[in-house]
Amino acid sequence: MTNFQEFITQTNHKLSSGNFKFSAPSNIALVKYWGKKDNQIPANPSLSFTLSNCKTITSLTFVSKETKGISFDLLFEGQPKESFRPKIQKYFERILPYCPYIEDYHFTIDTQNTFPHSSGIASSASGMAAISANIIALEKELVSDKDENYFLQKASFLARLGSGSACRSIKGEMVVWGKTESIANSSDAYGIEFDYEVHSNFKNYQDSILLVDKGEKQVSSTVGHELMFGHPFAEQRFVQAHENIAKLKAIFASGDLTEFIKIVESEALTLHAMMMTSMPYFILMKPNTLEIINAIWKFRNETQVPVCFTLDAGANVHVLYPENVKDQVQDFIANELSKFCQNNQYIHDFVGNGVENLTQ
Repeated sequence: MTNFQEFITQTNHKLSSGNFKFSAPSNIALVKYWGKKDNQIPANPSLSFTLSNCKTITSLTFVSKETKGISFDLLFEGQPKESFRPKIQKYFERILPYCPYIEDYHFTIDTQNTFPHSSGIASSASGMAAISANIIALEKELVSDKDENYFLQKASFLARLGSGSACRSIKGEMVVWGKTESIANSSDAYGIEFDYEVHSNFKNYQDSILLVDKGEKQVSSTVGHELMFGHPFAEQRFVQAHENIAKLKAIFASGDLTEFIKIVESEALTLHAMMMTSMPYFILMKPNTLEIINAIWKFRNETQVPVCFTLDAGANVHVLYPENVKDQVQDFIANELSKFCQNNQYIHDFVGNGVENLTQ
């Protein structure tokens, strides 16, 4: 296991104070990451769409201090949020070997989400990507001998140490994370932009997130990933993920929406099948998740509109569709699917580009 020496930054330079502000979006995996090794290394590669509207906005204020050590205050929407502290503390501890300069400063982190808190939309990916973008902005001020590609890779690398899927929220409309033969320069250490031909069918792809269940997940993602160790079907699943990324690479070039739908829906159901066949086993889908899936299949069959679904490790449904059928699908969601959502809530989103610098 490499210790990623290239990302260790030593500097004697010190700033007195300053502040940065970045937004980072959530992302939705088309090929799912489920199972990880030590240090947030994925057991299989994944490929995701980066979103636009569902994002975290985080400001980082820093003041130099004399005594070394990790020191920070944490605010959520302007108010102290102690329940977030352990996760941020662990993040700083994990990135410290690569960013030793963080011990020279006291940080005030103020973060907010554009989507409803506790909506059931995973905020760890967008949150950890946003804070990592801020840390890298500080590093850019401290060192001058690195190029932009290095900083993007390191931002993704740091984000991964906070939350695995966060590494896919830094840059790119589509991102691959995890070493896989079909994608040149792919890495377990960070996400890379999918830099291959993409047919116009997949440009500005739409994702409407149907909020089926906004409660706490019954099983944390960390526990779920660990259940892949010793899982009877794990090895074949990991092989399948590599194969599906290779297939999607060809599909993105050809524009074949029918084959895209097959792989994306199969991946979603496979993810939940792995949960249902682990020990202990669990079911994160709710009755209304299945109602939505069946309604989408019926609508697609009757109209030939190329709409499909994917799921993350929860009950909510991501409805994916090309931009040219946007009005038709969004009418279908409002008229037929919204009744299956908690408080009729859903969010329309679309593919975006990753982190954005909002520093004034």
